[in-house]
Amino acid sequence: MPMLSSRILTLAQPSLRHHARPLFARRLYSSYTNSSSDNLAKQVPYTSESHPHLQRDSRFKKLTSEDIHYFKSVLPPNSVLEADGVNYTEEDLLPYNQDWFKTYRGNSKVVLKPRTVTEVSDILKYCNNEGLAVVPQGGNTSVCGASVPVFDEIVINTSNMNKIRSFDALSGVVTCDAGCILENLDDYLAERNYMVPLDLGAKGCCQIGGNISTNAGGIRFLRYGSLRGNVLGLEAVLPDGTILDNMSTLRKDNTGYDLKQLLIGAEGTLGMVTGVSLLTPRRLKVINAVLFGLNSFDQVQETFVKAKDKLNEILSAFEFWDEPSLYYGQHLTSKDYRVPLEKKYPFYVLVETRGSHEEHDRQKLEAFIEDLFDQGQIGDGVIAQDVAQFNNLWSIRDSLGESWGGGMPMYKYDLGLPVPVLYKIVENLRERLQHHGVLGPNGPAKHVTGFGHIGDGNLHLGIFAERYDDKLASLIEPYVFEFVEKYNGSVTAEHGLGIKNSTFIGYSKSPAMVNLMRSMKSELDPKGIMNPYKVL
Repeated sequence: MPMLSSRILTLAQPSLRHHARPLFARRLYSSYTNSSSDNLAKQVPYTSESHPHLQRDSRFKKLTSEDIHYFKSVLPPNSVLEADGVNYTEEDLLPYNQDWFKTYRGNSKVVLKPRTVTEVSDILKYCNNEGLAVVPQGGNTSVCGASVPVFDEIVINTSNMNKIRSFDALSGVVTCDAGCILENLDDYLAERNYMVPLDLGAKGCCQIGGNISTNAGGIRFLRYGSLRGNVLGLEAVLPDGTILDNMSTLRKDNTGYDLKQLLIGAEGTLGMVTGVSLLTPRRLKVINAVLFGLNSFDQVQETFVKAKDKLNEILSAFEFWDEPSLYYGQHLTSKDYRVPLEKKYPFYVLVETRGSHEEHDRQKLEAFIEDLFDQGQIGDGVIAQDVAQFNNLWSIRDSLGESWGGGMPMYKYDLGLPVPVLYKIVENLRERLQHHGVLGPNGPAKHVTGFGHIGDGNLHLGIFAERYDDKLASLIEPYVFEFVEKYNGSVTAEHGLGIKNSTFIGYSKSPAMVNLMRSMKSELDPKGIMNPYKVL
């Protein structure tokens, strides 16, 4: 057995991964917003054209000069971005109209950037009275079209609502505006030895209000649970302009209904989040990362069980991917990394631990690795010996998500499934596509790939293709969703419904549940102005 235990390095620098790791989302977003707008506009059709089944709701009024005049009367200068051809053009508004993956494109003529909850209230009250549809928008990093217009809805962007209001070092509760960028908020907390219980590839661009509105998941879910469970209070504005001030910092509060839960994960369809009270954990300083090569998904599952048993309270992340995912991460991204294993493996696992006692963590990690080798559960492994190697291991994982935006035609799915069948959909779909002759060197589909967070049953399923093909698409859908339904899974584990998945909600939720959701929507937003054509 290799003496890997002697290679363990304790990385005792606060916020090591946060400060040392490059953020692919920032690079992608910067290249997008700085690219030629004309070229992008030609590449991405309007959503109304690519999704002809979506029809503009006749209840919604068209924007007028009187509306613009009102917005300018309640907002500060430079907070109303109107595509009037003088101050701003349609190209200037493209970053607000087009989604991160350049799949969806709206045609909003105005972007509003309020600074306070009162300004948001004034905007929504006016829009509700006038029948103007709106789209709440944060960092616009949604990958399902949730944060961009479908037609000409008014965009209300929270970028100017970026103040951290307070922090209680005793309880670890931070209160802040919805427009705080996740990375900036984490920077602020790092200086106080705390951290946001959420880590995403888009952390350099996404905003905490958008994270809450989509109930974002990420790689910290295994350690700290869902974002929903860490939100103590919310400030939000309802469609009629009512300010819902529920900025509680209490961990226990059993007085009545927990109304904030309606807004968390609602994707801006019930109201607009403007502030948050968030419980944050201490930032642990002893960090380790281990990469394993494995020969089967059964071994991946066995390693996960062993990690929970041997590492227990110091286990902070457990990520897996298959070899085809790694291939595209290497060939479709700009990531500069190497896989430090002697040969290729069908599966890979990245384990991260975070603790507060070097010797304690070392002993746990040694026992974990030795047991895996003794049981023959892994083929090879490597432990980060310094900051560069630590970042290298995480760059491998980050490249997988970046490859989804690498320009190759592909079909993307974000599924929630029971862990025992998590990879079964990948295997079944490969067999199905091969049987019908559409997967392989001579078919439109090249690879079916899978990676994700095994600890919370989240699979990112990708079908990389040479071209988009009707036969291929018909073999993928609704087959994937029927598989999800069979195992009581979710058609979207963390990305949300948005435009992309809204018609598939019935595969995850019963008619009774969907009807109740529609009733809630009708009660809170009777005119339907909040983020229309999404979710339901």
